Amino acid sequence: MSDSRDRRSKSRRRAGRPPAGAKVGEKVKDYPQLSIRVPQEMKARLNAVSAVTGLAQWRVVVEAINCFVHDLPPHDRELVDGLSERMIQSET
Repeated sequence: MSDSRDRRSKSRRRAGRPPAGAKVGEKVKDYPQLSIRVPQEMKARLNAVSAVTGLAQWRVVVEAINCFVHDLPPHDRELVDGLSERMIQSET
């Protein structure tokens, strides 16, 4: 009987979900929150994309922003990169 106890204690995982942030070890609950208003059709579409892909809604939004920035002209993309870097530095 002690063998089964040993096996159970070794294979125990921590309770709850593992951290699911964008980088290893980051917790989504530590991210700043964003509240936006969108047309009902876009909220429904976000819900549908999340359900079909299995991605969290925040990940869908992050991917959409990355795609949008990627499609900007190079000069605008450089401006966005520079501004966002300065904003990150000023927050720390």
